[in-house]
Amino acid sequence: MPAKLEFQKRVAADLLGCGVNRVRFDQERLDEISEAITREEIRFLIKDGAIYKAPEKGTSRARVRAKKRKKRKRGPGSKEGAKYSRISRKELWMMKVRAQRKKLRELRDKKLLTKSDYRRIYKMVKAGAFKSVAAMLEYLKENNLIRRPLM
Repeated sequence: MPAKLEFQKRVAADLLGCGVNRVRFDQERLDEISEAITREEIRFLIKDGAIYKAPEKGTSRARVRAKKRKKRKRGPGSKEGAKYSRISRKELWMMKVRAQRKKLRELRDKKLLTKSDYRRIYKMVKAGAFKSVAAMLEYLKENNLIRRPLM
C-alpha cells in the first residue's frame, strides 16, 4: 500500500469502528481515495462503498458443536484405571454386605425369617458366604428357611 494512503486508512478505521488491518479500499478508486484528506470526504467514500471494512475472522465452533452432539461413550474401552482403583475392594464389600443385610432385615420384619435363622444368616453374611442378595435368597429357599407369610 502506498504511504500516502496511511492517513486515509487510519481515519477510515476510526470512522468504521474497527482496526486498521480490516479497512479495505476499492482498487479501482485508489486515486479518488488518495485525494480525500478530510474526515467528511472519507465518510462520503465509506457511504459510497469505495472504503469498506473486511468481515471479522472468527474461530470456528463446528468441532465443539459436533462433539456436544455425540453421545458419551462408556463401554469397557473407555474405562481408565485398574479394577480396584475404580471402586476399592472394601467399598465393593461394603455395598454387597449392606444390600444383603437390608434384605435380611426386610425378611425378618415381614416375619418370613425366625429370629434364630436371621442371626445365623446374618453371621454367614458377615463371613462372606454369599456372593450377592440373589445367592443368599437361593440359599434360604434351598434350605426352606423362608416361612409362608402369616395372614
